[in-house]
Amino acid sequence: MLSTYALPTRADLTSLALRIANDPGRWMPIVRFDEQQRWYTRLAVADNHEVWLLSWLPGQRTEIHDHGDSAGAFAVAQGVLTETTVCTPAVGGLDGVEVALSRKRIRAGMARGFDADHVHEVTNDTNSPAVSIHVYAPALTTMNRYRIDDGVLRLHASERAGADW
Repeated sequence: MLSTYALPTRADLTSLALRIANDPGRWMPIVRFDEQQRWYTRLAVADNHEVWLLSWLPGQRTEIHDHGDSAGAFAVAQGVLTETTVCTPAVGGLDGVEVALSRKRIRAGMARGFDADHVHEVTNDTNSPAVSIHVYAPALTTMNRYRIDDGVLRLHASERAGADW
């Protein structure tokens, strides 16, 4: 028999990310910093969500990406991160649409929740390390990576949980 679990709301995800970010005893003994690439580990998994811990040295960043069918939130636990959000039309697919960009600095103690159609890039463009907590519902199964060519969003790669990360 299959069970179904209600997915947390964006507010629930944001609240959970902030609670964990504001509890350094849960993440500080685990966090690591890697000069070669962003470091990450899954902190927890439940039937309807998962929690990830990420560290960011100065200059480290994600590519432009989405989270497949998952909504999410991230909270900065230490340092400052810059989120660049890809603003797309509300209808149609993402590949091949003209986009605009919006940037926001997110400091320790702040969080950002988003729906499943959210496309963004996250960067540590400061001189200090940063740590963030990410919560996704449902758990991530795919992530799509994009490029922007002449103001147009282009699908670059798709990755699957368990195979590519």
